[in-house]
Amino acid sequence: MVAAADAQNYAQKLGISHDMVVQELGWDEDTDDNLRADVEDTIGGELVDEDSDEVVDVVLLWWRDGDGDLVDELMDAIVPLSDDGFVWVLTPKTGQPGHVEPSEIAESAPTAGLTQTSAVNLGAWTGSRLVQPKARAPKR
Repeated sequence: MVAAADAQNYAQKLGISHDMVVQELGWDEDTDDNLRADVEDTIGGELVDEDSDEVVDVVLLWWRDGDGDLVDELMDAIVPLSDDGFVWVLTPKTGQPGHVEPSEIAESAPTAGLTQTSAVNLGAWTGSRLVQPKARAPKR
């Protein structure tokens, strides 16, 4: 059980603020309901699922060892992402069932056209923040 004071830090740690559109992928019975609730409280609405056609600011991708091909999933995750949007790959911590080696994320991100910028501790989960490279202004 996570204390409410700890849970309130999740959205802040993830850089999520009010009125952002947040898509959740990979939900399963093991996802952290406190984290999900804090994100929904912060954005002032519900998380959108994979069937949404909205442009999203953030994708929360719950990912476990054995879930499939991370590159394919990341490529699908960036389709609805806004230009300034980012992806959080949420994986079980070391020693937990479904733990994913950090090297898998580090190797998959560039192949999907993303760059890893940071990692955060989220209770029983670890978050890896991935962003799309900024488009360069055309040369004149």
